[in-house]
Amino acid sequence: MSRRWIQNPNRCADEYLDGIEDFIEFARRHNPGATRIRCPCRRCNNTLWETIENVGFHLVRNGMIETYSIWNLHGEQVDHASSSNAPRVDNVEPIVDPNDQVMGIIQDAFPFASTNINQEGEDEVPTPIDSAEFEQYEKLLKNANQELYPGCESFSILAAIVELMHRKIKYRMSNLCFDYFLGVFKRMLPTDNCLPKDHKHAQKVLHGLGLGYEKIHACKNNCMLFYKEHETLDTCPICNDSRFKMTSQNRTTKIPQKVMRYLPLKPRLQQLYMSTHTATDMRWHKEKRVDDDVMRHPADGEAWKEFDRTFPEFAADPRNVRLGLATDGFNPYGVLNQHHSTWPIFAFPYNLPPWKCMKKEYMMMTVLITEDPGRSIDVYLRPLVDELKDLWTNGVRTYDKSTGRMFTLRAAVMGTVNDYPAYAMVSGWSTKGYMACPVCTEDVTSGWHAGKVCYLGHRRWLPWDHEWREKDKEFDGNTERRLRPREWSGDEILEQLNRLDFAPFGKTVSRTRPSTHLNWTHKPMFFELPYWSKLKLRHNLDAMHVEKNVFDTLVGTILDIEGKTKDTIKSRLDLERMGIRRGLWMNRDSDKARRDLAFFSMKPNDKK
Repeated sequence: MSRRWIQNPNRCADEYLDGIEDFIEFARRHNPGATRIRCPCRRCNNTLWETIENVGFHLVRNGMIETYSIWNLHGEQVDHASSSNAPRVDNVEPIVDPNDQVMGIIQDAFPFASTNINQEGEDEVPTPIDSAEFEQYEKLLKNANQELYPGCESFSILAAIVELMHRKIKYRMSNLCFDYFLGVFKRMLPTDNCLPKDHKHAQKVLHGLGLGYEKIHACKNNCMLFYKEHETLDTCPICNDSRFKMTSQNRTTKIPQKVMRYLPLKPRLQQLYMSTHTATDMRWHKEKRVDDDVMRHPADGEAWKEFDRTFPEFAADPRNVRLGLATDGFNPYGVLNQHHSTWPIFAFPYNLPPWKCMKKEYMMMTVLITEDPGRSIDVYLRPLVDELKDLWTNGVRTYDKSTGRMFTLRAAVMGTVNDYPAYAMVSGWSTKGYMACPVCTEDVTSGWHAGKVCYLGHRRWLPWDHEWREKDKEFDGNTERRLRPREWSGDEILEQLNRLDFAPFGKTVSRTRPSTHLNWTHKPMFFELPYWSKLKLRHNLDAMHVEKNVFDTLVGTILDIEGKTKDTIKSRLDLERMGIRRGLWMNRDSDKARRDLAFFSMKPNDKK
């Protein structure tokens, strides 16, 4: 039987699913009575034993090993005459010459640096690189051809540095530890070796491969960046604070008060097309995605399809990149009693298939902010928004390795993904107070219940004839006759924001918000993107936080865990005040009141 289905990258195709059924039937037939068999998926690699049902699930999720075309580990008889040519299934990394690997990296980074280019047909061949890039190419080529020490044929200087840096990242080695072992290796090698003495010098050798970052000074009060027209200023024009720290007069270099790291997006997007496999996967959403009205990928959503209808010229080329942005704060030192947090902003390409687009290998950090910026996050987004505007309007010339041609790469942000506090920062709508819902805006149903602001009226979103609209005792004691709140378009929101006058950014600025501003704190910088107001869905809540909060609340209430349950004394008194759920009111005996165990909470024996 043909086993070409193993090579099919679309694991939802009928051919692939039928092939899995054939394999399962083959395994059952050749292993009668067996409950577990070796799993040939890419993750288990025929080394782990799983139930036959789990093997089928793994093959759909992970895919089968592409070289496992002869099922000898599942009962297939191998012709000994040709067994020497049968592919082996090993769980080891393939042996690759590091020098050849490094030369491949250089060729990917500078595909036409050493070839003569015919300028006829601009879309057929790439444009030549400039003198600065060619100088970087020559330095890398020199290090790739020079032996690590005289007589060393295994490693060149560049191959050794790439190998060591790769292991440093893989095993999470600190710079201090890396410097120590680099010094040890240098002493072990012959005295005339060319190994760098520390991490800083190793980075200089790799600098020509690109993917660096820019240091941009910022006002210590988050008022502005010393960027573009403000690059030469020494004081902030908003708060008049100094750009640099006070140091001794003998010091020649000035120390900035605050520094933001910006990692340009264009070279990172170009990197996605340097590999044949990645370049092909970047067209997956258009050429290989199964369109069967099942939601597996953002391309299956209505927001993506609406964007295609609004901007058909952008959608015509599947190589144009659709991006998502995400940000959140974390304490890099792991000390919980410190309030310091670092805020990275990540971009991830939605063009890739769902099993790749959210992998860390394809997430690109674009901005690194060294403290919680609050509403001033737009100050730090300025370089990113400027680059995104240029990527939409002009694009960037990029070499597509899969076709061998140059094309103009354009990019658009399809939306952001954040938790609820970060949602307020990037959307400009405060998620606190009585109008915290960014969808209902001023038409929100909210009230003070059990010591906090609660948002009710969820039945308004149900169909008009839904049975829950008529139930009053099960909810807040009233039937629901209202329609769902009006949905505001992006153009209407932009028009509303343009009429409002917001205070400048910064810690020193008063945050008193007029009632006319509703819950708007600032006009988001993303509205400078020409397409932002046309998006159907601009901001998203990440599923992890939603799932965790719902799970914690549900389990904490059912198990009646102190500090986790929502069935508190305050909530019981609030039910009594509203006159609903009489069975959950506080039980009063003489001068005492007690909270009896609710019917939905488990008893102590049931908890065990």
